[in-house]
Amino acid sequence: MSETVPVTVIDGDDEQTIEVARGRKLRDALLERDFEVYGTVSKHANCGGRGLCATCTVDIDPDVAPEHWHDRAAVQFGYPRLSCQITVEEPLTVRLLDKHVWGQVFPRHL
Repeated sequence: MSETVPVTVIDGDDEQTIEVARGRKLRDALLERDFEVYGTVSKHANCGGRGLCATCTVDIDPDVAPEHWHDRAAVQFGYPRLSCQITVEEPLTVRLLDKHVWGQVFPRHL
């Protein structure tokens, strides 16, 4: 079994695949590679990856099993997931979201 896992990151029109150490939190891997998971304010004032502030949300495949209570609710109701509560174990695709002010994600336009 490989020590790293491919993670495809979609940021607007850009798409990039990065290698992430198996077992690493997605939030940490994204921040370490300068991907923006926070809004303008929350990048300075957040819970540090403890799953409390709900500002590091991303869209991922709903088949990735949630581990945290917030993520279980997000899956159930179709909300974005907390990147700080996703442990990278298998290849996945993640879409970064436009954040406004704190960590607010504007409603999706259908």
